[in-house]
Amino acid sequence: MKIFAWMMSLLLSVKAFANPACTTLCPLIVGGGLAIAKKMGVKDEVVGVLAGALLAIFGYWMIRFCEKKNWNFPGRNFILMALSVGSIGFVYVNTLQYNPGLHWNLLYIDSFLLAALCGAAAHIIGVHIYAWLKEKNGGHAHFPFEKVLIPILLDVLVCLVFWQTNLCACQEILILK
Repeated sequence: MKIFAWMMSLLLSVKAFANPACTTLCPLIVGGGLAIAKKMGVKDEVVGVLAGALLAIFGYWMIRFCEKKNWNFPGRNFILMALSVGSIGFVYVNTLQYNPGLHWNLLYIDSFLLAALCGAAAHIIGVHIYAWLKEKNGGHAHFPFEKVLIPILLDVLVCLVFWQTNLCACQEILILK
């Protein structure tokens, strides 16, 4: 109990940095949706979209952290985002088995990984759309929580596409070992 009290007093003495819009709402919505969807038996591809979006959010957190520390190096944002989204590979260590298939006669990739990459791309595009809309509006958002709503709406749209269509129906390819 003494350790807990000591840790709480230490935490309360540290200055807090907060960005209430995206820092709290995005991970709660995406992470909560991820856990609930998986328990309800939603398709793995939909869960993959949400996982990819969550990893994109973590990438933006890392970028913001490096900006606050004034750590600048060439390609920083791309490298941090690629590391964050690329960490989806750790899901295949113990949780999933990598089962690639041919999608649209073009991509030979696992369905969950494809959905996660699409979810991350949708979230990143949503962030850029918000920045573009804000710039066109003189540096102001059009409505409250626009910064949160646009990326989440794109994530939901991609989830609906993966849920309603058989987008990840793929052909199995026999590869000689």
